[in-house]
Amino acid sequence: MADIFDVIADGTRRDILQLLLSRSANGERGGTSVSRIVQDLGVSQPTVSKHLKVLREAGLVSVREEGQHRYYSLLTAPLDAVDDWLMPFLLEEETDEAPVLNDSAAQAADAVGRAAASARHAFASVFSKIPGR
Repeated sequence: MADIFDVIADGTRRDILQLLLSRSANGERGGTSVSRIVQDLGVSQPTVSKHLKVLREAGLVSVREEGQHRYYSLLTAPLDAVDDWLMPFLLEEETDEAPVLNDSAAQAADAVGRAAASARHAFASVFSKIPGR
C-alpha cells in the first residue's frame, strides 16, 4: 500500500478527492461516476481511472459497480494518519526561532501544508452545511 502522503501529494488525486467531497456534501448519494469526474475535472478517462485505482488501493475511495458503470465515494479514515502526523506541528508552541529545513524538506512541508489546508477547508465547508451546527 502506498504511503498516504505520496497518494495525496498528486494534484489530480487531490482534485478528485475534493470533487467527491463536494458532491457528497451537496447531498448526492450513491457515488460519482467516472464519466462525471472526467467531465468535471477535464482530465482524460485513462488518467482519472489510473488515479482512482491509486485512491482505491489507499482506501480513500470506495467503488460501487452498476453494470458497466463505476461510482466512487470518498472514505476519509486514511486521512487520520495525515491528521495525526500534522497535529504536533499545529499544537507546538511558537518559538522565536524558526526551524531550518533543507530544500527538499521545505518542498515536502509546503506540499503537505497545501494538502492539509485544502482538506481542512473542505471539511469545514461540509460541516458548515450540516443542519443544526
